[in-house]
Amino acid sequence: MNDTMFLEWWHWEIAGIALVLLELALPSFFIIWFGLGAMLTGFVLLAMPDLALSQQIAVWIIASMAMTVLWFSFAKRARVRTLIGTAAGEVIGEVGLLVSAVAPFERGKVRFQRPVLGADEWACVAESAIAAGERVKVVSVEGSYVKVTKA
Repeated sequence: MNDTMFLEWWHWEIAGIALVLLELALPSFFIIWFGLGAMLTGFVLLAMPDLALSQQIAVWIIASMAMTVLWFSFAKRARVRTLIGTAAGEVIGEVGLLVSAVAPFERGKVRFQRPVLGADEWACVAESAIAAGERVKVVSVEGSYVKVTKA
């Protein structure tokens, strides 16, 4: 009986698939990178079958960590800055484009260039009639809509 453990390339592929499937059961968006790292290690082992177990594990760890770091750095850059959770006072003065007309006692819709309080489009009210296509400025946040005036 041999005292050293030897893994074949397909062992890594099965382990990788199992980790990716585990990600489906436990959605953490973290386990998937270790599964993909295991699958990459299987492909490396297929190309270079003489890798020692310690080298295989090193390839797996390095590949998994590299994919994790790359993903989270990409996700951090791609994340849009919103004003979710901020005080309504920070929204006052934001300028947007009225996409549907607003009149007293009727709601319209305003679209902002960047998300305001988590959304780029808001229902709005105004004290006077404003035609669609006009630029408007937020004067207050009133529950689920914003109050606007002409900019």
